[in-house]
Amino acid sequence: MSVVSVRRWGVALVAAFALAAGPAMAQDDAPVVAAAADLQFAIEEIAAAFAAETGQQVRLSLGSTGNFARQIREGAPFAIFMAADEQFIADLHAEGLTRDGGDLYGIGRLVVMAPHASALVPDAALNNLAALLDAGQISRFAIANPDHAPYGMRAREALIARGLWDDLQPALVLGENVSQAAQFALSGNAEGGIIAYALALAPQIAPLGAYALIPEDWHAPLRQRMVLLRDAGPVAEAFYAYLMEPPARAIMAQYGFILPEE
Repeated sequence: MSVVSVRRWGVALVAAFALAAGPAMAQDDAPVVAAAADLQFAIEEIAAAFAAETGQQVRLSLGSTGNFARQIREGAPFAIFMAADEQFIADLHAEGLTRDGGDLYGIGRLVVMAPHASALVPDAALNNLAALLDAGQISRFAIANPDHAPYGMRAREALIARGLWDDLQPALVLGENVSQAAQFALSGNAEGGIIAYALALAPQIAPLGAYALIPEDWHAPLRQRMVLLRDAGPVAEAFYAYLMEPPARAIMAQYGFILPEE
């Protein structure tokens, strides 16, 4: 790959993963939706469709589920919390910080993904990753931080199930959330990583590499739940309801989420 091609590829990657410092669609008084980073592309489409249909807007804040839960406990003014692991919702509800126990909006999946130029060839059983590890050919491999990001927690479980966790430790690069882990995995400075299926399917990301779904029985399910926070107003209530309507659910299915009734 030429230097010019590398530069263009790098610019495309940064643009694809760009998360606005402030939410993308924003009136100053619009309610803030704290959404798990695996939702980056899906929730942007849903929010845009909601705005087009209703004329109402929400602001999007994307990041790690664990960090959002901490911020909610500290009084962050979120109206809706869309977590990548429903246990965080259950804990907040038990502490009286949510209106109710919320609703399951989808079940996520993990993939192993690698940039096209990588020596790593993704396969569901992680056999190629194991072979490259044995040959000393894995220098950097990205996952989300398992201390607070559910996709990182599940990646660790999958790697433990496959017997690769200990050997992979020296090469691990931890993203603050799964979106950042995807950036690291596809940067060209890493052989690859384990990221969210929803990110791998995004039109902005899919052309950058190859991926394979990891067996779902290698880890606890990524049951993703959303909830209204106590001070949510009418616009937040309307958006929450919209998230369970057919247009929003079709977008979620497009990004690989298993919908609750399925």
